[in-house]
This record gives sequence, structure tokens and C-alpha cells, in this order.
Amino acid sequence: MISPLESKILDMNSEALGVSVDELMDNAGAALFNEVSKRFNEKRILIVCGKGNNGGDGFACAKRFDRDADVALLFPPEMIGTGAALRCFNSLNVERKMFSEVDIKKYDVIVDCVLGTGARSPIGGAYLDYVDRIKKFKGNVVSADVPTGFGTDCSFVPDVTVTFHDVKDGMTEKNCGEIVIADIGIPEDASRLVGPGDMLRYPIPKTDSHKGQNGRLLIIGGGPYIGAPAMAGMAAFRVGADLVHIATPKPSFVPIASMTPDFIMHQTSGDVLNENDVANLLELSKKVDAVLIGPGLGTAEETMKAVRGFVGKCKKPMVVDADGITAISSVPIIPDNVTITPHHREFAAFFGKEFDNDIETIKKMSAERNVTVLLKGAEDVIAQRGKVRINTTGTPAMTVGGTGDVLAGIVSGLLAKGMSAFDSACVGAYICGTAGEYAYMEYSYGMMATDVIDEIADVLMDHLDV
Repeated sequence: MISPLESKILDMNSEALGVSVDELMDNAGAALFNEVSKRFNEKRILIVCGKGNNGGDGFACAKRFDRDADVALLFPPEMIGTGAALRCFNSLNVERKMFSEVDIKKYDVIVDCVLGTGARSPIGGAYLDYVDRIKKFKGNVVSADVPTGFGTDCSFVPDVTVTFHDVKDGMTEKNCGEIVIADIGIPEDASRLVGPGDMLRYPIPKTDSHKGQNGRLLIIGGGPYIGAPAMAGMAAFRVGADLVHIATPKPSFVPIASMTPDFIMHQTSGDVLNENDVANLLELSKKVDAVLIGPGLGTAEETMKAVRGFVGKCKKPMVVDADGITAISSVPIIPDNVTITPHHREFAAFFGKEFDNDIETIKKMSAERNVTVLLKGAEDVIAQRGKVRINTTGTPAMTVGGTGDVLAGIVSGLLAKGMSAFDSACVGAYICGTAGEYAYMEYSYGMMATDVIDEIADVLMDHLDV
């Protein structure tokens, strides 16, 4: 089953892979036509179309009939709201009527192409009138993709629903009649690869939201190294986190604090993170939405013990990166709120074997150790308990130091904004890789990790409908 959001994502990813919305719509219309003509040959058919892509599927169906099949519009043609639907409408050579003027008693079959997966409750106006009329219709009803009003408090049950690509969340025979799944040509890579459609998962802030409601992140890092937690923090800000706390030992406290006044700084007790800090950090974690631990911490034994103690007790969604992965590699049971972001050597140390490019193996490994994995490489592999996606954005220039910290900051920033661990890893990898591509266009192989941070905002501007 897939959600309405997944349907939109697949459409966008398909277009990025060269399969246009027009082609998908035409294929959907063909599948709908085949099912209707097979079941209801020589019946009087009315195809009712809305103003969106669901209506476009109806237009694509209607143009295939070589006998009379009437088309009725729920709204005037000038209200057709998508380019693909309008182009399909303009290709029709049949008379179009307004549904409000049609006597539906003259028909044996109504093909319902009014509202697809984008319906929101409550529906009203012309939609409500349409649903009420269909409920009283004595003939057969065939719905395209989902019945109009599906998922709201006002719908009807058709005899057949021809759903495209896969069953949608919540569909049953009880609310959709007989369900027929139609292949409309969505490429396998539209779901296998992370693509621009996945940016629809990004949580756009509400217009009335306040400070802290769009992500509060705690980064635990630094001591031996200064730049790593700072770059992660700046990346988290750039991806939209509201507040970034950085807890760091004394040697790195002042240098990191001096980089920007945006960070909320917390100094730990010694020159490196140690077990005396765990209780305070756990208390601090209660004030944030997600945690990133590891960047720049180093591998002192007392630090490794502190990381293991914190990770074992922290209840917040957490990204463990860099030296943090080294610390927990030997822990037999990992909490299920952990995402790790290893490169290939860290992956081998954590799992006890190298990644052999076998997708089924990494599915099994992530499930066995109960973690979400974002394995960094020429192609990033994101795995979580049987699910796997591949991210292909990025450039070889991103081997420059610090880009892993940027990625960890992006992923943990998205996690703090309320995205799931798997979606944060997928979308974070896509954003980071795309920002790297943008930076490469300007700086070539001379790009730096901070250049990637600077491009995150452009990636959001180009991909989000804001």
C-alpha cells in the first residue's frame, strides 16, 4: 500500500527519470478504458471529470472510446488546474457537458474521475452535490484510482476501483468495491532511488509557528576537533532547524562559540567528553527534539564510555556519526531510535563485515542491529529494517573533509523537525548531495564543506513549493 503523498512523490520522481506526467496520465486513461470497455460493452457510459489530474485520467480514458461515451465536467473548463489535465482535455473530440445539467438516469455506467488521492475532509460545494447524486445512482460506478471523497467523511462505494500502480492506504473492498491494480508505467527507480519528489516529505513550517516548533537539536561533539560540530550545526540551521545546542569540551567551546552567535553553547566538564557529563547531557536532551552525537569527539577511552552511556539511555531520535559510531560498534543491543551515518570503514567496524553491494544483505544487517543506516559512498545506501533506498546525488569533489559532518547535521536537523529516521536519512542524503553538485558547479574540485552548507538554502528554494 502507498499513501497519497507517496503517489505524488512517485509521479515527480518518474518525471525526473524521463517519464512525464502526460505519459502517466495517458497510461492511466488507457488502463481505465480497458477495464470499463471489458466489463460494460455496449452500455451507456458517462465519464465525470474533475479539475485535477484525476479528471485528466478521465479525459485520457474518454478519447479512446470509438462509440458514444459522454463526458461531463464538474467545473467549467477554465478551472482545470493542471497542465497535463488541460492538454488532455484539449485533445478530446467529444461533446463535453456540465454535470449539473446531466440526467444521470440516462446512463448505465458512471466513470468517476472527479477527486483523487488529494481529497481533504470535509468536502463541500459541487463535490458534495456530486457525491450525493452518485449515491442515488442505480447503475454501475467505476472509480479512477480512488473513489471521490475517499479518506473524508463524505464518499460512496463504487462497484469497481481501478487504482494505479498500487493500492492506496486504507483501500478495502468495503470502501472501494472490487479493486483492480493497473500498471501505468512508473519506473522501478522512482521508488528505488531518492529523487526530487522526496522533497515533498520536507515539513514546511506552519504560518503561525513559533521559535523552537520547527526543530530543536542538540549536537554533542568536539574537544580534540573543532570544525566538525560547528559545520554540523550550521548545516542543521540551513536545513531549517530552529535552535541548535552544541555541548562541547573546554578546548573547543570558545572557538565554536566564536564562529556564530546562533549556537546555544554548553561546556562539558573536561578536555574531552567523559562519563561525568552523561547525566547533564541526558537532562539537556529532554529540552530538544533530536540529538547528534559524535562529530569531532575523538576516540579517548573515557569518551567512548561516555558515548555508550549516553546512547544507551537517551530517548530522543538520535544520529550517531564519526567517532560516535566507533564507540557503539561493540554494543550488542542498539536502541531503536538510532541512525548511524558511516563511511565504508566505519560500516565494516560496526557490522563486522564490509558492504558487498548486496541490497538484501544490508536490509538484513540493519534489521539485526535495529538501526537506520545511511552508508555514505558514490551512491548512498539508506536501510532500515527491511527498507532500502539509494541516493545518487553528489560529486567526487565531496571527498573533501567535513562533508560527512554536513550530512550528519542535515539529517539530524530534519529529524529534529519531526521527520522519521528513514525519511530524514533519505531526504538528507539527497539535499546534501544536491548541494554538493551546486557547489561543484561554482568551485569544481576546489570546493570545501562550507561551500556545501552555503548551497543548502538554494536546494530548498529550488525544490520546495514556498
